[in-house]
Amino acid sequence: MIYTLVGRNVEVTDALDDAVDRKLSKLDKYFHDDVEASVTLSVQKNSQTVEVTIPLKRGSIVRVEESTEDMYASLDKAIDVLERQIRRHKEKIKDKKSMDTIRFENIESLPREEEEEDSKIVKVKRFPIKPMNEEEAILQMELIGHAFFVFENAETGDANVVYKRKDGDYGLIEPQY
Repeated sequence: MIYTLVGRNVEVTDALDDAVDRKLSKLDKYFHDDVEASVTLSVQKNSQTVEVTIPLKRGSIVRVEESTEDMYASLDKAIDVLERQIRRHKEKIKDKKSMDTIRFENIESLPREEEEEDSKIVKVKRFPIKPMNEEEAILQMELIGHAFFVFENAETGDANVVYKRKDGDYGLIEPQY
């Protein structure tokens, strides 16, 4: 895995770089060699945050953001969450051709776990929208760890939103004209 390391409000020391390299190498068994990861280390007051984004083929991504009072603990948590995400989505993405950058032979099954839901907006991002079906949109939403996902419905061409309901099921919002 190739990675880019960026520090925001923090100097990226050799020790931090080595720690990121060592921790990301744990994920090599899940991905092919040409996968590029982006790692951002940032500090704001007492919060030290590690954000890891791994873009996959055809617009899919795996992303995690973890914050603690210690950068190394944040890094450990981020890598653990990434591994859990990959294992949890093994069966869903195994049959998807758009996820062929993940090597499934190294992924063990993991029992499904409930995740905490955060109901407040913490950031706004702009991203290209690609046509997809509802199942792929749900998969993308779970891979990036968000509670909703905006996508272009490949069948209708309309902008749709899938979201995770409190009961664990999924909802779909379609435009009404």
